[in-house]
Amino acid sequence: MRLSVRFSVIALLATAMVPLYATTLLTHARIHTMDPDRPVATALAWGDDGKLLAVGEAADLIKRYPEASTVDAQGGIVVPGLIDAHGHLLGLGILSNQVDLVGSKTKAEAIERLKAWAVKLPPDAWLIGRGWDQNRWPEKSFPSAADLDKAFPERPVYLERVDGHAVWVNSAAMKRAKRALDGDWQPEGGRIQRLGSKASGVLIDSAQALVRDAMPPLTPQQTRDAYRHAFADAVAAGLTGVHDAGVSLDDFKQLQALASAGEIPLRLYEMADGNNAALEWLCQQGGHWTDPSGRLRMHAVKLYMDGALGSRGAALLTDYNDDHGNRGIFVTSPEAYRTAVEKAHRCQAQVATHAIGDRGNRTVLDTYQAVLGKDAANDNRWRVEHAQIVALEDIPRFAQLRLIASMQPTHATSDMPWAEQRLGVARLKGAYAWQRFIHERVPLAFGSDFPVESVNPMLGMYAAVTRQDLSGQPPGGWFPDQRVSRIQALAGFTRGAAYAAFMEAEVGMLKPGLRADFVILNGDPLTVAPREIADLKPLSTWVDGKAVYRAPQKNGATP
Repeated sequence: MRLSVRFSVIALLATAMVPLYATTLLTHARIHTMDPDRPVATALAWGDDGKLLAVGEAADLIKRYPEASTVDAQGGIVVPGLIDAHGHLLGLGILSNQVDLVGSKTKAEAIERLKAWAVKLPPDAWLIGRGWDQNRWPEKSFPSAADLDKAFPERPVYLERVDGHAVWVNSAAMKRAKRALDGDWQPEGGRIQRLGSKASGVLIDSAQALVRDAMPPLTPQQTRDAYRHAFADAVAAGLTGVHDAGVSLDDFKQLQALASAGEIPLRLYEMADGNNAALEWLCQQGGHWTDPSGRLRMHAVKLYMDGALGSRGAALLTDYNDDHGNRGIFVTSPEAYRTAVEKAHRCQAQVATHAIGDRGNRTVLDTYQAVLGKDAANDNRWRVEHAQIVALEDIPRFAQLRLIASMQPTHATSDMPWAEQRLGVARLKGAYAWQRFIHERVPLAFGSDFPVESVNPMLGMYAAVTRQDLSGQPPGGWFPDQRVSRIQALAGFTRGAAYAAFMEAEVGMLKPGLRADFVILNGDPLTVAPREIADLKPLSTWVDGKAVYRAPQKNGATP
């Protein structure tokens, strides 16, 4: 008798540990779960802990959980929370305090935007902007300091190129550099553009620091405010997660403070910024750290191999078609790069390396192979960020080393007007080659590289599916054999991105036991006309079963 009572008590306690009811039930929706076992549903149920209890048909879940509060999706389309696998949160957040030069069609238009902004600044303040792209201008050549000196003879001007891999500065800014920029010397990992021996005003890759280091740094308060701006922009775009590609230890401490205060509304997967203090700290944590809230974690290091294609800094195996004698730049020397990879491997941190050109990618593959050795068979999930131009014979090596290709679909559609000029047709066969990676069973994680591109993941979905610009050009898509299906595109921003951050047991799908991270959209990305994918909008964004964003209604109210 005592034995049966004991077993009854144990059974009762075990039952008490399992939630018998959902606290919240979402209904009146069409749900794309991304769960192969149940791809479509009409209702979700979750508990107070923010974990999904059930995914299924509304009639069934209403009967199972009669006391749950209800969220009416009003016929919206629900997808798992969208994850940007490569963005720069601080860069996004500080845009509101900079001149936006994106889309300027001429040098003169860029300068007019700068003049309009400068009137709002104190006399001694730096004029800072971002987004110029000489490829959009009629002359398609780099600008010069002289172009800026006429308008700003005294005020220092510092303008990042759209890719972040070059800056355009004036003479007043160059005078503040710690070392004279004229002469015939070059910094390691960068290039000072010169006219003869005189610095022209364009600094590429590591050369940017020669002037950037003279600028006043952000205060801790400014840094936190910038992050808050970035969070708001991200969740409004439907993002429930971001892989933040490179954060300093000082900036990471500000994120920790925001996490402790409960001010991070989405999941951040942080990467230490190279072989610096943040990686040292991460190694002291055993290569992995997660905030108790689960909203902030660091498990990776972001390294740089080469520069960018637009500024001709991507490292190529043969010369640029439009700049003979130039094969790009190794931002990090191969020797220093291997030292950093070996350090990360020893402390069990994930390695994520920026590689654009085919020589840059091959050097990364060679280094990964040498450092991993037999460990390549383990579940390291090392990443190549961008994997933009890869020799065809190197693509299978990604699978052999069990790597992840972290790619940004909008880079293809942004670069396509001039990529052939840089590379020639033959090299384009391995450029932005999403289907070739899929054919080799290489996991893809999709992102945007914001603020280089827009934070809006729907633009990435559209670019991946069509390989066209927003006007529908070129007809049929640019190298259309590399387009992906809609479900593959959505997977890149959900399951694929979750896997790239070791988070597939938490997010990336909508299934019981995973987090109630989802987005309610105003249309179905799997069925609308292709061009309409780019125009889809989030009605609301949910993390841990709580709305972190609701779109304003036309009358000013929120749904």
